[in-house]
Amino acid sequence: MEFLREVAPNSIEAWGSVILGIWVVLMISMERIFPYTKGVKFFRRGFWMDLVWYTIIQSYLLKILIFDWIIAPGKSALGLSELGYISHWPIWVLVLFFLISHDFYIYWFHRLQHSNRWLWRTHEAHHSVRECDWLAGSRSHAVEILINQTIEFAPIFFLLDNKTAAIIVPIKALLDAIWGMWIHANINVKTGKLQYVINGPEMHQWHHANHEEVFYANYSTKFAFFDWIFGTAFMPGLNPIKWPALKPLSFGLPYAYPEDFFSQTVYAFWRYDFKKIENAKWYRSVQDSRQYLLNAVTFSRARHWLRDHIFDRSNARYEVDDAVPNCGCGRPMKQYNNGLQWGWHCDCEESQVGELSKFGV
Repeated sequence: MEFLREVAPNSIEAWGSVILGIWVVLMISMERIFPYTKGVKFFRRGFWMDLVWYTIIQSYLLKILIFDWIIAPGKSALGLSELGYISHWPIWVLVLFFLISHDFYIYWFHRLQHSNRWLWRTHEAHHSVRECDWLAGSRSHAVEILINQTIEFAPIFFLLDNKTAAIIVPIKALLDAIWGMWIHANINVKTGKLQYVINGPEMHQWHHANHEEVFYANYSTKFAFFDWIFGTAFMPGLNPIKWPALKPLSFGLPYAYPEDFFSQTVYAFWRYDFKKIENAKWYRSVQDSRQYLLNAVTFSRARHWLRDHIFDRSNARYEVDDAVPNCGCGRPMKQYNNGLQWGWHCDCEESQVGELSKFGV
């Protein structure tokens, strides 16, 4: 990888964008062909919010804030612009060093977020996704990203000279994006004992499960061995706890949570009655207007054709018996197999309401 020292940073970023685009297509294709949870729609609930607001707009604004307003001024103020303590290390060693050291930090900070009352508020938006897929990992509160990415990239700039940092940063960012999509992807993959070392959908899907047994498990992002070393790993077949299911029955939070980007951003600081606002006529009018604009911009007919003929043709998530009575929310009860026996499940929001105290909220 030493040849990258002679490549222009712009070229590295351009090739990274191409690789990321190919990876997105691969993830989408594998989700359609080998779904972990069947029946998850491509345009699932919250898809456009995660893509437009979290992935594009928020990421772009936070990138400017973190790099241009925090890291760069700090390095210049300390007179470290051209000083690189470990710039002489091989590129592949630098990449591996920053991957492992950052993942070690993320493990402990992530673990603290799940156990601390206030830090949980910066993380619960990430767990509000009720259908986990390749895009679900992008839903993270701005405060969480601000903390993590500043701590992630500041050492790169402070330990490397500007030229070397300009090489490492896009490589590290590309690997972060690829790995983030991978561990959240709705892909039914079996890697066996590799899950002792490298994290993947098998373990991280359980981290997003709405099951009390795994609320405090599988914190690692890239390297699963941190969970195994520190005793927080859960993987059916490798380290079962109490839950006998082979796969999670539902995802998301066990209590009601706002479904709008701005509401989720504010809710971390102010626990207001969002249901009252969501039921207001003006709020529904805004939502309807936004949906109308979205349909116009994305060519509604073409989008619906793609949804019906390409993206959402996977089988139903559970076997459904029309003769079975409906749940309280009006939806038919769904049959599932937890690995031991067949049972029935209501996929209603009401059934997912739990005690807020379990999360320290």
